[in-house]
Amino acid sequence: MPLKMRHNKASNPPEPCMLTECMTVISGAWAPNVIWCLRAGPRRFSELRADIPPISAKVLSTRLSELEGRGVLVRHVRDTSPPSTEYELTDLGAELLPALDAIVHVGHRLKQRQVQTS
Repeated sequence: MPLKMRHNKASNPPEPCMLTECMTVISGAWAPNVIWCLRAGPRRFSELRADIPPISAKVLSTRLSELEGRGVLVRHVRDTSPPSTEYELTDLGAELLPALDAIVHVGHRLKQRQVQTS
């Protein structure tokens, strides 16, 4: 005999957490690295591949498309021969840089702590 389904008496969940909202924007493997590499100005696909050696072309292409869709970067097709494409941070992308700086700072401190305990 199956058990009766009970109704959930809990109130609706709160609005999404702002930390979760922000992390969703920079989620995905290598996404923070891509943003970091664009901090100094526009970069072409091949330049980004050179900046992040372990990243595959497929993953980089996917990440660039996702970040463009999220409004973090903009893609410019340049009228050159042959045509080239550059990627550049939007205002939203630039707003993420202080957060990435803070994460890098903590990463350095974590690395120092590991060295000291080894």
